[in-house]
Amino acid sequence: MFVIAGMLIVIVSVVTGYLAAHGELLALWQPFEVLIICGAAFGAFLIANPVSLQKKTFKLLPQVLFGSRHNREFYSQLLTCVFSLFQRSRQDGFLAVEQDVEAPFESELFSRFPDVIRDHELVEFFTDNYRVYTITGLPSHELEAMMDSELELISEELIAPGHAVNRVAEALPGFGIVAAVLGIVITMGSIGGPMEEIGAHVAAALVGTFLGIFFAYGFVGPVSANLERLGEQELQAYLCIKACLSAMASGHPPAISVEAGRKLLPSHLRPSFIELSDLVKQFR
Repeated sequence: MFVIAGMLIVIVSVVTGYLAAHGELLALWQPFEVLIICGAAFGAFLIANPVSLQKKTFKLLPQVLFGSRHNREFYSQLLTCVFSLFQRSRQDGFLAVEQDVEAPFESELFSRFPDVIRDHELVEFFTDNYRVYTITGLPSHELEAMMDSELELISEELIAPGHAVNRVAEALPGFGIVAAVLGIVITMGSIGGPMEEIGAHVAAALVGTFLGIFFAYGFVGPVSANLERLGEQELQAYLCIKACLSAMASGHPPAISVEAGRKLLPSHLRPSFIELSDLVKQFR
C-alpha cells in the first residue's frame, strides 16, 4: 500500500507544483505522446526479454503494489514445515516422508502450509536437496557446496525482473525525446498556420520529453528497485532452507536445524524463538 501512496504523492506533488506556477493542466493531456512513449517502451521490453522473464515480471507486479508474500507469516509457515518434515523423518525414518518429498504438491504434510506450497520453486529446491541427502548421505560441507552452486543461478533469476524493468526506465527518457522530435516534425508542418496551433504543437512536443523523464524516474525506476528488493527478499527463503538442510546434514536435531535457518532471516521478518517454539510443538 505504501507503493500506491508513493505514486500518488509523486503525481500530486508534480501537478500541484505545476498548477501553483500557473500552468495549464489541460496542456499536459497528450494521449498520443503517452501512446508513443509507453507503447515503444513496452515493445522494447518484449523484444529484450524472453517470455519466461516477461511472465515472471508481470507475476511480481501485484507484490510491488500490495507487498511481498514473503512476509513474517510466510517464514513462520516455512520454518514449521521444515521442522515437521525433519521431525517425522527423525522419528519414523526417511521412508516415512518419501511420498511427501517425491510429490510435495500432493502431500498432506505440505498442504498444511498454504503460503509455502504456493512457492513451487522454493518447495522443489527444498525437496530436491533433501532427496539428494537421503539418497547419497553427503556430508554437510559437500551438500552446502552443491546448494551454493544452485543458489548462484537462483539469485540471478530472482533479480532479473528488476534489472529488466530498470533497462526500460533507462530507455524512457529516450522515448520521450522520440515523441518530442515527432511533435517538432508536426510543428514544422504547421508553420504558416495560426500561431495558437503552432504553440499547441510545440507544447505537445515538450510534454513528450517531460513524460519520458517523469515515467522513468517517478514510476518505472522505483518499481524496478522494488522488484530487485523482492528478489533479494525471496532469496532469503532459499538461504534459510540451505541453513536448515546443512544443520540437519551435520547431525543436529530438528529444533536446532530450524533455529539455524531462523537466524538467517531479517529481524523484521523472522518469528521470535518463543513464537517458533509454540508453532512446532504440535509436530513434536
